Amino acid sequence: MNAQTGTTSHYPVAPAAARAESHTLTVLVDNEPGVLARVIGLFSGRGYNIDSLTVSETEHQKHLSLITIVTFGTPMVIEQIRHQLERLIPVHKVTDLTITGKAIERELAMVKVRGKGDNRVEALRLADAFRARVIDASTESFVFEITGKSDKIDQFVELMLPLGLVEVSRTGIVAISRGPEVM
Repeated sequence: MNAQTGTTSHYPVAPAAARAESHTLTVLVDNEPGVLARVIGLFSGRGYNIDSLTVSETEHQKHLSLITIVTFGTPMVIEQIRHQLERLIPVHKVTDLTITGKAIERELAMVKVRGKGDNRVEALRLADAFRARVIDASTESFVFEITGKSDKIDQFVELMLPLGLVEVSRTGIVAISRGPEVM
């Protein structure tokens, strides 16, 4: 009998399967042609999925860009992705904002809704409740701009479906760490 596990097996108990979870990674890179393709190639070459991707130059004088990637995997897979990103030549720093736990995440969406009468009034009422702004209006449709956490935007879009949702365009998640620390 194995004293540690209380079983008759001589082999240690395998660890419970790790749960997959969403992680937000920021990758500081040189702003030069082909860098994004190399980062994306790392994901596609290993069969990892990207749920959200945003890229923007953050320091024009230093020619640096920040890539924000939301991906899904077990802690071991996320750690492997992080280490592989760190080994890419144009990468200066990789931060897992989910692990640091001190991040602010936001997304922007434009939501087009077509409707008349009561549906039009209800769409405006819901937009006000969600703090969405009307950025275009005609007699038959609105385009709303909404920012916030992804689940807030998901909820807004779902509520607009029965009111005449026509189209949705989303930016993807942007994130930054809280406090005075620099990424």
